[in-house]
Amino acid sequence: MKKPKIVILGAGYGGLTTAVNVKKIVGTQHADIILVNKNEYHYETTWLHEVAAGTISPERASYSVTDIVGGGVQFLKATVTNVDVANKAIATTEGELTYDYLVIGLGFEGETFGIKGLKEHALALADLNTARNVREHIEYQFASWAKDEEKDDTKLTIVVGGAGFTGIELLGELANRVPELCEEFHIPHDKVRIICVEAAPTVLPGFDEQLVAYAKDYLTSKGIEFSIGTPVVEATAEGVKIKTGEDAFDFIEAGTVIWAAGVRGNSLIESSGIENNRARIMVREDLRAPGYDDVFIVGDCAVILNPETERPYPPTAQIAMQQAVTIAKNIRHLMHGEALEHFVYSDKGAVCSLGHSSAIGAPFGQKLVGKPAAALKKVVDNRALLLIGGPALVAKKGKFKPF
Repeated sequence: MKKPKIVILGAGYGGLTTAVNVKKIVGTQHADIILVNKNEYHYETTWLHEVAAGTISPERASYSVTDIVGGGVQFLKATVTNVDVANKAIATTEGELTYDYLVIGLGFEGETFGIKGLKEHALALADLNTARNVREHIEYQFASWAKDEEKDDTKLTIVVGGAGFTGIELLGELANRVPELCEEFHIPHDKVRIICVEAAPTVLPGFDEQLVAYAKDYLTSKGIEFSIGTPVVEATAEGVKIKTGEDAFDFIEAGTVIWAAGVRGNSLIESSGIENNRARIMVREDLRAPGYDDVFIVGDCAVILNPETERPYPPTAQIAMQQAVTIAKNIRHLMHGEALEHFVYSDKGAVCSLGHSSAIGAPFGQKLVGKPAAALKKVVDNRALLLIGGPALVAKKGKFKPF
Protein backbone atom coordinates (compact mmCIF):
# COMPACT_ATOMS: atom_id res chain seq x y z
CA MET A 1 0.00 0.00 0.00
CA LYS A 2 1.39 3.37 -1.03
CA LYS A 3 2.44 5.58 1.86
CA PRO A 4 0.88 9.06 2.07
CA LYS A 5 3.17 11.98 1.20
CA ILE A 6 3.58 14.81 3.71
CA VAL A 7 5.17 17.95 2.24
CA ILE A 8 6.42 20.69 4.56
CA LEU A 9 7.29 24.05 3.01
CA GLY A 10 9.90 26.05 4.90
CA ALA A 11 12.47 25.18 7.56
CA GLY A 12 11.90 28.06 9.94
CA TYR A 13 10.84 27.45 13.53
CA GLY A 14 7.42 26.17 12.47
CA GLY A 15 8.46 24.07 9.49
CA LEU A 16 11.54 22.50 11.04
CA THR A 17 9.79 21.69 14.31
CA THR A 18 6.91 20.19 12.31
CA ALA A 19 9.32 17.94 10.40
CA VAL A 20 10.96 16.77 13.63
CA ASN A 21 7.60 16.00 15.23
CA VAL A 22 6.01 14.39 12.16
CA LYS A 23 8.98 12.06 12.00
CA LYS A 24 8.51 11.18 15.67
CA ILE A 25 4.69 11.10 15.88
CA VAL A 26 3.68 9.81 12.43
CA GLY A 27 6.83 7.83 11.71
CA THR A 28 8.82 7.44 8.51
CA GLN A 29 7.53 3.88 8.15
CA HIS A 30 3.99 5.22 7.75
CA ALA A 31 4.55 8.27 5.50
CA ASP A 32 6.99 9.84 3.06
CA ILE A 33 8.09 13.14 4.61
CA ILE A 34 9.53 15.87 2.39
CA LEU A 35 10.90 19.13 3.78
CA VAL A 36 11.48 21.93 1.26
CA ASN A 37 13.68 24.94 2.01
CA LYS A 38 15.67 27.32 -0.15
CA ASN A 39 18.75 27.03 2.08
CA GLU A 40 20.55 24.00 3.46
CA TYR A 41 20.55 25.69 6.85
CA HIS A 42 18.03 26.91 9.40
CA TYR A 43 18.77 30.27 10.98
CA GLU A 44 17.57 31.53 14.33
CA THR A 45 15.25 34.35 13.30
CA THR A 46 15.15 35.60 16.88
CA TRP A 47 18.93 36.09 16.74
CA LEU A 48 19.04 38.14 13.54
CA HIS A 49 19.38 41.40 15.47
CA GLU A 50 22.60 40.06 16.99
CA VAL A 51 23.98 39.11 13.57
CA ALA A 52 23.02 42.54 12.23
CA ALA A 53 24.79 44.37 15.05
CA GLY A 54 27.82 42.12 14.76
CA THR A 55 27.66 40.73 18.29
CA ILE A 56 27.46 37.15 17.01
CA SER A 57 28.54 35.62 13.72
CA PRO A 58 26.13 34.39 11.03
CA GLU A 59 27.59 30.91 11.49
CA ARG A 60 26.68 30.95 15.18
CA ALA A 61 23.05 31.74 14.35
CA SER A 62 22.57 28.92 11.83
CA TYR A 63 22.86 25.15 11.54
CA SER A 64 22.31 22.37 9.01
CA VAL A 65 18.72 21.28 8.36
CA THR A 66 19.73 17.69 7.59
CA ASP A 67 21.67 17.46 10.85
CA ILE A 68 18.39 18.15 12.66
CA VAL A 69 15.88 16.06 10.71
CA GLY A 70 18.27 13.15 10.18
CA GLY A 71 17.44 10.07 8.15
CA GLY A 72 13.94 9.28 7.02
CA VAL A 73 13.03 12.84 6.07
CA GLN A 74 13.78 13.79 2.47
CA PHE A 75 15.24 17.28 2.33
CA LEU A 76 14.80 19.20 -0.91
CA LYS A 77 16.89 22.33 -1.31
CA ALA A 78 14.67 24.40 -3.57
CA THR A 79 12.78 27.68 -3.73
CA VAL A 80 9.01 27.37 -3.78
CA THR A 81 7.64 29.34 -6.74
CA ASN A 82 3.93 28.55 -6.59
CA VAL A 83 1.44 26.90 -4.24
CA ASP A 84 -1.72 25.54 -5.92
CA VAL A 85 -3.91 23.92 -3.28
CA ALA A 86 -6.82 23.37 -5.70
CA ASN A 87 -4.67 20.94 -7.69
CA LYS A 88 -2.48 19.84 -4.76
CA ALA A 89 0.64 20.94 -6.64
CA ILE A 90 3.74 22.75 -5.43
CA ALA A 91 6.05 24.30 -8.01
CA THR A 92 9.72 24.66 -7.03
CA THR A 93 12.99 25.47 -8.74
CA GLU A 94 13.73 21.73 -8.60
CA GLY A 95 10.47 20.57 -10.14
CA GLU A 96 6.85 19.99 -9.10
CA LEU A 97 5.67 18.20 -5.97
CA THR A 98 2.32 16.69 -5.14
CA TYR A 99 1.11 15.85 -1.66
CA ASP A 100 -1.46 14.10 0.46
CA TYR A 101 -0.90 16.46 3.38
CA LEU A 102 0.65 19.91 3.13
CA VAL A 103 2.17 22.11 5.83
CA ILE A 104 2.87 25.71 4.81
CA GLY A 105 5.54 27.39 6.91
CA LEU A 106 7.01 29.82 4.40
CA GLY A 107 7.72 32.55 6.93
CA PHE A 108 7.48 36.31 6.70
CA GLU A 109 8.42 39.16 4.43
CA GLY A 110 9.12 42.76 5.42
CA GLU A 111 6.19 45.16 5.30
CA THR A 112 7.02 48.65 4.00
CA PHE A 113 3.44 49.97 4.25
CA GLY A 114 3.91 51.71 0.91
CA ILE A 115 6.39 54.24 2.33
CA LYS A 116 8.20 55.94 -0.51
CA GLY A 117 11.84 54.91 -0.99
CA LEU A 118 11.89 52.47 1.92
CA LYS A 119 12.43 49.34 -0.16
CA GLU A 120 15.26 50.98 -2.10
CA HIS A 121 17.11 52.78 0.69
CA ALA A 122 16.49 50.96 3.98
CA LEU A 123 18.19 47.78 5.14
CA ALA A 124 16.05 44.91 6.40
CA LEU A 125 16.27 42.01 8.85
CA ALA A 126 14.48 39.50 6.65
CA ASP A 127 16.95 36.62 6.80
CA LEU A 128 20.54 35.70 7.59
CA ASN A 129 21.97 37.38 4.50
CA THR A 130 20.17 40.68 5.03
CA ALA A 131 21.30 40.69 8.66
CA ARG A 132 24.88 40.09 7.49
CA ASN A 133 24.45 42.96 5.06
CA VAL A 134 23.43 45.30 7.90
CA ARG A 135 26.55 44.41 9.87
CA GLU A 136 28.85 44.89 6.89
CA HIS A 137 27.18 48.19 5.94
CA ILE A 138 27.62 49.66 9.43
CA GLU A 139 31.25 48.56 9.58
CA TYR A 140 31.87 50.06 6.14
CA GLN A 141 30.36 53.40 7.22
CA PHE A 142 32.57 53.54 10.30
CA ALA A 143 35.68 52.54 8.33
CA SER A 144 34.86 55.12 5.65
CA TRP A 145 34.51 57.90 8.24
CA ALA A 146 37.88 56.96 9.76
CA LYS A 147 39.58 56.92 6.34
CA ASP A 148 38.19 60.16 4.91
CA GLU A 149 40.05 63.39 5.58
CA GLU A 150 36.81 65.34 5.50
CA LYS A 151 34.71 63.76 8.22
CA ASP A 152 31.04 63.29 7.34
CA ASP A 153 29.38 62.58 10.68
CA THR A 154 26.14 61.44 9.04
CA LYS A 155 27.98 58.21 8.20
CA LEU A 156 27.96 57.51 11.93
CA THR A 157 24.21 58.06 12.32
CA ILE A 158 22.08 54.92 12.47
CA VAL A 159 18.29 55.14 12.23
CA VAL A 160 16.23 52.14 13.35
CA GLY A 161 12.64 52.26 12.14
CA GLY A 162 10.34 50.56 14.61
CA ALA A 163 10.23 50.26 18.41
CA GLY A 164 8.58 46.86 18.55
CA PHE A 165 10.28 43.67 19.71
CA THR A 166 12.81 43.46 16.87
CA GLY A 167 13.64 47.15 16.88
CA ILE A 168 14.26 47.30 20.62
CA GLU A 169 16.40 44.15 20.64
CA LEU A 170 18.46 45.54 17.76
CA LEU A 171 18.97 48.83 19.63
CA GLY A 172 20.25 46.90 22.64
CA GLU A 173 22.80 45.05 20.53
CA LEU A 174 23.90 48.24 18.76
CA ALA A 175 24.40 49.92 22.13
CA ASN A 176 26.87 47.14 22.97
CA ARG A 177 28.54 47.00 19.58
CA VAL A 178 29.10 50.69 18.82
CA PRO A 179 31.71 51.26 21.58
CA GLU A 180 33.70 48.36 20.13
CA LEU A 181 33.51 49.85 16.64
CA CYS A 182 34.55 53.25 17.97
CA GLU A 183 37.60 51.71 19.60
CA GLU A 184 38.45 49.68 16.49
CA PHE A 185 38.27 52.66 14.13
CA HIS A 186 39.47 55.33 16.62
CA ILE A 187 36.21 57.26 16.48
CA PRO A 188 35.03 59.52 19.32
CA HIS A 189 31.93 57.89 20.74
CA ASP A 190 30.03 61.18 20.89
CA LYS A 191 30.17 61.36 17.09
CA VAL A 192 27.81 58.37 16.81
CA ARG A 193 24.03 58.74 16.92
CA ILE A 194 21.54 55.87 17.12
CA ILE A 195 17.96 57.05 16.66
CA CYS A 196 14.81 54.96 16.96
CA VAL A 197 11.84 56.27 14.98
CA GLU A 198 8.40 54.87 15.80
CA ALA A 199 5.00 55.82 14.38
CA ALA A 200 3.05 54.47 17.36
CA PRO A 201 2.72 56.54 20.54
CA THR A 202 4.68 54.05 22.64
CA VAL A 203 7.60 51.65 22.69
CA LEU A 204 6.96 47.88 22.80
CA PRO A 205 3.16 47.95 22.47
CA GLY A 206 1.58 45.15 24.49
CA PHE A 207 4.29 45.06 27.17
CA ASP A 208 3.70 46.13 30.75
CA GLU A 209 4.18 49.90 31.16
CA GLN A 210 6.77 49.51 33.93
CA LEU A 211 8.82 47.15 31.80
CA VAL A 212 8.56 49.49 28.82
CA ALA A 213 9.75 52.40 30.95
CA TYR A 214 12.72 50.36 32.17
CA ALA A 215 13.68 49.38 28.61
CA LYS A 216 13.46 52.94 27.32
CA ASP A 217 15.38 54.40 30.26
CA TYR A 218 18.07 51.72 29.98
CA LEU A 219 18.60 52.27 26.26
CA THR A 220 18.55 56.04 26.69
CA SER A 221 21.31 55.69 29.29
CA LYS A 222 23.31 53.87 26.60
CA GLY A 223 22.96 56.83 24.23
CA ILE A 224 19.96 55.69 22.20
CA GLU A 225 17.64 58.51 21.06
CA PHE A 226 13.90 57.99 20.62
CA SER A 227 11.52 59.77 18.28
CA ILE A 228 8.10 58.37 19.19
CA GLY A 229 4.84 59.13 17.40
CA THR A 230 6.76 60.33 14.35
CA PRO A 231 6.08 58.05 11.35
CA VAL A 232 8.57 57.73 8.53
CA VAL A 233 7.00 59.15 5.37
CA GLU A 234 9.95 58.76 2.99
CA ALA A 235 13.40 57.23 2.81
CA THR A 236 16.20 58.50 0.57
CA ALA A 237 19.87 57.74 0.08
CA GLU A 238 20.59 60.52 2.58
CA GLY A 239 18.25 59.47 5.40
CA VAL A 240 14.57 59.53 6.39
CA LYS A 241 11.81 62.10 6.42
CA ILE A 242 9.55 61.88 9.47
CA LYS A 243 6.24 63.50 10.31
CA THR A 244 6.47 65.42 13.57
CA GLY A 245 3.07 67.13 13.51
CA GLU A 246 -0.05 67.67 11.42
CA ASP A 247 1.83 69.71 8.83
CA ALA A 248 5.34 69.45 10.28
CA PHE A 249 8.18 67.29 9.04
CA ASP A 250 11.83 66.72 9.86
CA PHE A 251 14.65 65.04 7.98
CA ILE A 252 17.23 62.87 9.73
CA GLU A 253 20.45 62.51 7.78
CA ALA A 254 21.86 59.03 8.27
CA GLY A 255 24.40 56.72 6.70
CA THR A 256 22.44 53.68 7.85
CA VAL A 257 18.68 53.15 7.93
CA ILE A 258 17.36 49.82 9.22
CA TRP A 259 13.67 48.97 8.89
CA ALA A 260 12.29 46.79 11.68
CA ALA A 261 8.71 47.99 11.78
CA GLY A 262 6.49 45.30 10.41
CA VAL A 263 6.15 41.95 8.68
CA ARG A 264 3.62 40.19 6.52
CA GLY A 265 3.21 36.60 5.42
CA ASN A 266 4.98 35.15 2.40
CA SER A 267 3.57 36.59 -0.84
CA LEU A 268 3.08 33.08 -2.29
CA ILE A 269 0.09 32.77 0.03
CA GLU A 270 -1.73 35.45 -1.96
CA SER A 271 -1.77 33.35 -5.13
CA SER A 272 -2.30 29.98 -3.42
CA GLY A 273 -6.09 29.99 -3.59
CA ILE A 274 -6.41 30.13 0.21
CA GLU A 275 -8.36 32.98 1.76
CA ASN A 276 -5.87 35.40 3.33
CA ASN A 277 -5.19 38.94 4.47
CA ARG A 278 -1.75 40.41 3.73
CA ALA A 279 -0.56 36.86 3.03
CA ARG A 280 -1.64 35.62 6.46
CA ILE A 281 -4.34 32.98 6.90
CA MET A 282 -6.98 32.85 9.63
CA VAL A 283 -6.65 29.17 10.44
CA ARG A 284 -9.26 26.87 11.92
CA GLU A 285 -8.98 25.66 15.51
CA ASP A 286 -7.09 22.57 14.34
CA LEU A 287 -4.65 24.77 12.34
CA ARG A 288 -6.00 23.78 8.94
CA ALA A 289 -6.56 26.33 6.20
CA PRO A 290 -10.18 27.36 5.63
CA GLY A 291 -11.75 25.18 2.94
CA TYR A 292 -8.86 22.69 2.71
CA ASP A 293 -8.85 19.68 5.01
CA ASP A 294 -5.39 18.51 3.98
CA VAL A 295 -3.52 21.83 4.33
CA PHE A 296 -2.05 23.08 7.61
CA ILE A 297 -0.53 26.51 8.26
CA VAL A 298 2.27 27.11 10.75
CA GLY A 299 4.24 30.11 11.95
CA ASP A 300 4.18 33.59 10.44
CA CYS A 301 1.58 32.71 7.79
CA ALA A 302 -0.98 31.62 10.41
CA VAL A 303 -3.36 33.95 12.24
CA ILE A 304 -4.80 32.78 15.56
CA LEU A 305 -6.99 35.01 17.70
CA ASN A 306 -6.36 35.40 21.41
CA PRO A 307 -9.80 34.59 22.90
CA GLU A 308 -9.25 37.09 25.73
CA THR A 309 -8.38 40.10 23.56
CA GLU A 310 -9.93 38.95 20.26
CA ARG A 311 -6.74 40.15 18.59
CA PRO A 312 -4.20 37.94 16.77
CA TYR A 313 -1.36 36.48 18.77
CA PRO A 314 1.98 37.92 17.63
CA PRO A 315 3.79 35.50 15.28
CA THR A 316 6.61 34.38 17.58
CA ALA A 317 8.93 31.37 17.58
CA GLN A 318 7.21 30.17 20.75
CA ILE A 319 3.78 29.92 19.15
CA ALA A 320 5.14 28.45 15.89
CA MET A 321 6.88 25.62 17.72
CA GLN A 322 3.74 24.81 19.71
CA GLN A 323 1.67 24.83 16.52
CA ALA A 324 4.12 22.36 14.97
CA VAL A 325 3.44 19.74 17.64
CA THR A 326 -0.34 20.03 17.21
CA ILE A 327 -0.01 19.80 13.42
CA ALA A 328 2.07 16.61 13.65
CA LYS A 329 -0.54 15.05 15.95
CA ASN A 330 -3.39 16.13 13.68
CA ILE A 331 -1.78 14.69 10.57
CA ARG A 332 -1.58 11.38 12.38
CA HIS A 333 -5.23 11.73 13.43
CA LEU A 334 -6.24 12.40 9.81
CA MET A 335 -4.37 9.34 8.62
CA HIS A 336 -6.27 7.19 11.15
CA GLY A 337 -9.68 8.81 10.66
CA GLU A 338 -9.67 10.23 14.18
CA ALA A 339 -10.99 13.53 15.53
CA LEU A 340 -8.48 16.38 15.32
CA GLU A 341 -7.15 18.34 18.28
CA HIS A 342 -7.75 22.05 18.76
CA PHE A 343 -4.65 24.19 19.16
CA VAL A 344 -4.42 25.89 22.55
CA TYR A 345 -1.56 28.33 22.95
CA SER A 346 0.33 28.16 26.22
CA ASP A 347 1.89 31.60 26.59
CA LYS A 348 5.07 31.29 28.63
CA GLY A 349 5.58 35.06 28.56
CA ALA A 350 7.87 37.17 26.42
CA VAL A 351 11.42 38.26 27.18
CA CYS A 352 12.94 41.16 25.23
CA SER A 353 16.71 41.50 25.33
CA LEU A 354 18.41 44.89 25.74
CA GLY A 355 21.83 43.66 24.79
CA HIS A 356 23.93 40.91 26.32
CA SER A 357 23.51 41.81 30.00
CA SER A 358 20.03 43.26 30.33
CA ALA A 359 16.45 42.46 29.31
CA ILE A 360 12.83 42.81 30.34
CA GLY A 361 10.37 39.97 30.67
CA ALA A 362 7.07 38.80 32.07
CA PRO A 363 7.37 35.02 32.54
CA PHE A 364 4.12 33.59 33.88
CA GLY A 365 3.00 37.11 34.84
CA GLN A 366 6.11 37.90 36.88
CA LYS A 367 8.07 41.06 35.98
CA LEU A 368 11.82 40.72 35.48
CA VAL A 369 14.40 43.31 34.46
CA GLY A 370 18.16 43.59 34.15
CA LYS A 371 20.50 40.62 34.51
CA PRO A 372 17.86 38.15 35.82
CA ALA A 373 15.77 38.82 32.72
CA ALA A 374 18.88 38.53 30.51
CA ALA A 375 19.66 35.15 32.09
CA LEU A 376 16.10 34.03 31.42
CA LYS A 377 16.43 35.13 27.79
CA LYS A 378 19.40 32.80 27.39
CA VAL A 379 17.38 29.98 28.96
CA VAL A 380 14.56 30.65 26.48
CA ASP A 381 16.97 30.58 23.54
CA ASN A 382 18.62 27.39 24.73
CA ARG A 383 15.27 25.72 25.34
CA ALA A 384 14.24 26.42 21.73
CA LEU A 385 17.44 24.73 20.57
CA LEU A 386 16.73 21.77 22.84
CA LEU A 387 13.22 21.29 21.46
CA ILE A 388 14.45 21.33 17.87
CA GLY A 389 17.77 19.53 18.03
CA GLY A 390 18.19 18.05 21.50
CA PRO A 391 21.15 18.42 23.91
CA ALA A 392 23.73 18.13 21.10
CA LEU A 393 22.43 21.30 19.43
CA VAL A 394 22.36 23.16 22.75
CA ALA A 395 25.97 22.17 23.39
CA LYS A 396 26.97 23.36 19.92
CA LYS A 397 24.95 26.57 19.57
CA GLY A 398 23.70 27.42 23.06
CA LYS A 399 24.25 30.69 24.88
CA PHE A 400 26.44 30.32 27.97
CA LYS A 401 28.56 33.48 27.92
CA PRO A 402 28.70 35.03 31.43
CA PHE A 403 27.71 38.63 32.01
